[in-house]
Amino acid sequence: MSGATYNANGDNGDLGSTEGELNQWKHRPPYRVHDDTSDFKVRYEGSCHCGKIQYQLSREKPLDAKYCHCTTCQKIHGSPFQWSAIFHKDDINFTHGHHDLGWYESSEKTCVHKLPCKVSCAYCRTPIMDEGRNMILLFPTLINFKSPEDRKNFDISCHMFYTRRVLDIPDGKPKWTGINNESDLIEDSPQEAVNELKRKRQDEQDKKKDEKS
Repeated sequence: MSGATYNANGDNGDLGSTEGELNQWKHRPPYRVHDDTSDFKVRYEGSCHCGKIQYQLSREKPLDAKYCHCTTCQKIHGSPFQWSAIFHKDDINFTHGHHDLGWYESSEKTCVHKLPCKVSCAYCRTPIMDEGRNMILLFPTLINFKSPEDRKNFDISCHMFYTRRVLDIPDGKPKWTGINNESDLIEDSPQEAVNELKRKRQDEQDKKKDEKS
């Protein structure tokens, strides 16, 4: 559905059909519906605030989970930071609400389905996920956890863009100035993580020197 505009009120002429060229996006992950005969095993269920958007997850633990303190996340979520969990696109199964999804591409500020983009419920405006080119970032606050153990599976590994934080979180987790592993570790980061980063970057510098010599 690349290049097509999804109106902000959800009324884009989509009546829920899965047929035709304009509906081909519904047959591709993460929007492709897994039928009852597939190997999709439901581990979690989630929904937006109004319930029009409902989905299932098959993976027990996300590939990673993080708190992002960048100003874009603060503005779009209306909160001090964003809690996100990374999944493969095939890990999610939308059971309700294909025709109630809206997109927002933040760099061009358009409602066109252009990757990477932000996906939300077009009715209640709940942020559903960020869709990247290869992965999706889901928001665990939408998941109906059935036990403390399920919730613990989504514990974060680090903080990103911590220099832009609204409040301090002294939890002993690694805190990056930007994207994790691509920026610097700062305050309250575990010393072993700081030492490991220094070793990694020294190894990279030594490798470059060897390649030049």
